[in-house]
Amino acid sequence: MVRMSTTRPYHHGDLRAALLTGAERTLREKGAGALSLRELAREVGVSHAAPGRHFKDKQALLDALALDGYERLTRALAAADRPGLPLEPRMTELGRAYLGFAIDNPELLELMFTRKHRPESFALLAAAVERSLGSLNQLIAEAQERGEIIQGDPDRLNLVAAASLHGTAALVASGALEAEAALAGIAESIHHLLYGLSPR
Repeated sequence: MVRMSTTRPYHHGDLRAALLTGAERTLREKGAGALSLRELAREVGVSHAAPGRHFKDKQALLDALALDGYERLTRALAAADRPGLPLEPRMTELGRAYLGFAIDNPELLELMFTRKHRPESFALLAAAVERSLGSLNQLIAEAQERGEIIQGDPDRLNLVAAASLHGTAALVASGALEAEAALAGIAESIHHLLYGLSPR
């Protein structure tokens, strides 16, 4: 009688992608604290040592998830950007894309903005942030050149816009604001962001 081995295989077609997919599912359903490389290996069907080929520890996996999140946000913003539009509708489209990403991925967004990344991941993540949110800085700088936005450091002005959008996303994530209402109100939010609340 031939004994069947119960040892899980080491190799997998695309183990890294499978681990990231499984990790994001766990992040959504149970939170970052529940992530375990050993458990992910079991779910994917590989040996418990196999994930170490791509991620040396749990934090490396979390950093990779954050990086993937920034890459997806970059694609979402690029797809929504309409350089030919006037400033307000263009910012509205970008704001809607950011808020839509945040609403669809609240746990991932929180992970992306955490400060608990490994030192060796800082450069990669900083570059990813620049690719995703740097386009908004460029938009503000160009609008300043046209006289459509006040002068000042584009990074500081972008921070005001990002804080407004991120704050709205946080209200949705906490249940204080319905996602539909947040998205429906994005044009008004951008208008007030650009023109302020003072009577005109």
